[in-house]
Amino acid sequence: MLFSEDELIEGCIRGDRTQQRRLYELFSKRMFVVCLRYAKSRLEAEDVLQESFIKVFEKIKDFRRDCPLEGWIKRIVINTALNQNRSKLYMFPAVDIDDIHEAEDTHSSLSDLSFQELLEMVQQLAPRYQVIFNLYAIEGYQHNEIGTMLGISEGTSKSQYARARAILRQMIEDKQQIKYERFRKE
Repeated sequence: MLFSEDELIEGCIRGDRTQQRRLYELFSKRMFVVCLRYAKSRLEAEDVLQESFIKVFEKIKDFRRDCPLEGWIKRIVINTALNQNRSKLYMFPAVDIDDIHEAEDTHSSLSDLSFQELLEMVQQLAPRYQVIFNLYAIEGYQHNEIGTMLGISEGTSKSQYARARAILRQMIEDKQQIKYERFRKE
């Protein structure tokens, strides 16, 4: 039997475990992909996902139905990931934007990578770079919004993003060099 989104939400508000399970099954796979972008491991991503859905069920009574449910859940997942990693973000000093040259466009190199390879490279970034790269390049937030979310300046967000791109570009170039060297040996 199919349920409307409103019935699903109302059931979750009432604490109906069947509806909560349905909501989880409906969104958990997509939200897990979001968690993976902010975590260093699958285990860490699973923890973020679990904590996020606990918050979803606690806050669903506050959900405004004038916005998409998936977007609301995604915002909770991102905020949970950011809060869980907040202490890691400040382990690395901020870099002034004037110290960073804009990174080259990596689209041609990116087309040769699988999603999994790119995800693994992003997970290797320092937490500050990883979070800012995800928020800007993948989630579509603007630097001023990222600055507000993380308590940093817009310029710091821009410089950290540029640095993340430069690091990723170097990782891609290194990977391509290794492939080239293997090809030459064959």
